[in-house]
Amino acid sequence: MAEVETLHISAESPGEDPASASAPEVVPAVARRRSFAAGFVENRTGVVGLGIVVAIGVFCFLGPLVYHSDQIHANIALTNLAPGRGHPLGTDANGFDILGRLMVGGQSALEISLAVALMATCFGALWGAVSGFTGGVIDAIMMRIVDVVIAVPAIFLLIYLATVFRPTVPLLIVVLSLLSWLGPARLVRGETLSLRTREFVDAVRAAGGRSSRIVGRHIIPNALGTISVNATFQVADAIIILATLSFLGFGLPPPAVSWGGMLSQGTTYLLDGYWWEVYPAGLIVMVTVVAFNFIGDGLRDTLDARLRER
Repeated sequence: MAEVETLHISAESPGEDPASASAPEVVPAVARRRSFAAGFVENRTGVVGLGIVVAIGVFCFLGPLVYHSDQIHANIALTNLAPGRGHPLGTDANGFDILGRLMVGGQSALEISLAVALMATCFGALWGAVSGFTGGVIDAIMMRIVDVVIAVPAIFLLIYLATVFRPTVPLLIVVLSLLSWLGPARLVRGETLSLRTREFVDAVRAAGGRSSRIVGRHIIPNALGTISVNATFQVADAIIILATLSFLGFGLPPPAVSWGGMLSQGTTYLLDGYWWEVYPAGLIVMVTVVAFNFIGDGLRDTLDARLRER
């Protein structure tokens, strides 16, 4: 981190012209981003995961534009058809095309999981940075709040809310975000406890920098590597939770489509030999979760390699 420390000391030195101070900051920051991107590209696991995620995104959002199927009106005449011409992955018990259903169901899964990861990571990172940097009584109170929320069984709380309120996309995003920010908060707090003792933080304090500036301009940016790695795992966790809720019957209500709902309905007919109503949905959930975990592993390996070089 010597490069970062030198950068912040020069930028915050008292009496230095702001324009000249900002000039040397741009090039190293760009160089660091390019170095990190180049390191990630060399990580095969991360690149494979990113490629799979992009392919699934194209499949879910652009696929319906090419492959048209009615996912609103049931067709009893087409119930439980085996994969074949006109229906590559067959149909379900309501006559819906399985392939088209996978596309539509993936849209809500990706939208909700990405939104949850973004909101939970941003809030958790800010909470953890403020808690770790402030320390003392405030840190103790903020982390006890985290401990209390962690103690709440998430799945039971989600099921209870689903029975009281009608599940919608915004509601699921808010509730899952409120339950998912705890991990990033603890992770960033630990990172902050290390960063707050660095020389560049002392230099900002000596130059009269406010605590909010130190947290927003120095602590959080230097923890972005850890934050980005955790965000990918947040996406995978959100997909699993959504699939679990839908499988238990507490997901988005019809006519909305979800991968977990397809699994729940398909298991009813699995013993009758209608395997195509279960395996495609289960496979795409597994592949999506593994792909995001691959991305997280790739980011973590790249970050660890860059830290070892310093």
